[in-house]
Amino acid sequence: QVQLVESGGGLVQAGGSLRLSCAASGRTFSRHYVAWFRQAPGKVREFVAHITWSGSRTYYADSVKGRFIISRDNAKNTVYLQMNSLKPEDTAVYYCAADSARGGIYPGGYDYWGQGTQVTVSS
Repeated sequence: QVQLVESGGGLVQAGGSLRLSCAASGRTFSRHYVAWFRQAPGKVREFVAHITWSGSRTYYADSVKGRFIISRDNAKNTVYLQMNSLKPEDTAVYYCAADSARGGIYPGGYDYWGQGTQVTVSS
């Protein structure tokens, strides 16, 4: 059983930066694949970034590649999403998710989800 809590969202101007955190509880969290997803009003939940259990491999959606960085600190049971050069189209509720076996880029591949944190980027 894993519990996830996101934090770090807020209001920022276009071109600015935010760092989101996902704090996890669970004895085997270090062996979980973790991803960030986002969902804007009236839109489907979309993949943002993924990281393997070791943190050695990452994968990004084309829309955020070169601007966002996903990382993890297993000693702190925390995954981060550093967001740079933010655009108004990045406005959404951001969720972290974890899975012990598959991971991937689809929401159905994840068993555990946080409550979400709002990110709003103004023009």
